[in-house]
Amino acid sequence: AVVSTQSREAVVSTQSTGMSCKRGGFVAVRHDCVRDFLTAELDKVCYDTKAEPHLLEVRGAKLPPGTITEDGARLDIRTRGFWGPMDCTYFDVRVFNPRAQSNETQDIPQTYAKHEEGKKKNYLHRILEVEKASFTPLVMSTTGGLGQEFSRTLKQLADKKSRKTGYTYQECIRYLRVRLSFSMVRSITCSIRGYRGRNKNDGSSSDLYHTY
Repeated sequence: AVVSTQSREAVVSTQSTGMSCKRGGFVAVRHDCVRDFLTAELDKVCYDTKAEPHLLEVRGAKLPPGTITEDGARLDIRTRGFWGPMDCTYFDVRVFNPRAQSNETQDIPQTYAKHEEGKKKNYLHRILEVEKASFTPLVMSTTGGLGQEFSRTLKQLADKKSRKTGYTYQECIRYLRVRLSFSMVRSITCSIRGYRGRNKNDGSSSDLYHTY
């Protein structure tokens, strides 16, 4: 069958809208799948690993403009012993849609760098000065690509997993990449096909109701 250019563009537009639309909670689920997987894997090779830890209060510390200083701020993951034996490291995940209007005019490497720098602007100095720890932004696209910091983190995680389990580094890095890819595929399928209307049975909004 011959598909018109307009039809192809409509399909791409619908897919892009589905991946960016926040109704139904699918964007948050996509982020949480990555966070939860990494938290579980880090907990196997590090210690004191925790999801969504609260940050210490700033209490008058002089931080650069753009730094998030509100009380109650949280990052996605905290762990110890990742980059160094006693080091405390905070990670924060961002999954972006490269076809979104805010990203489509940029090259992919520039987009990864933009999101990494955005995370660092928000949290790096607070983590360094207040938490006395290190900070690593984990940026991933909905197409499965990884930013430089995420790629470096995944290699370090594979190396630590290899040393602890006895599997080769190649087996560990392949396992991590495949699991991340399948997690992203499942969440994207939900985002595109997910139901964002009202539940016809009771007339209420059904944020987590979706079809496959």
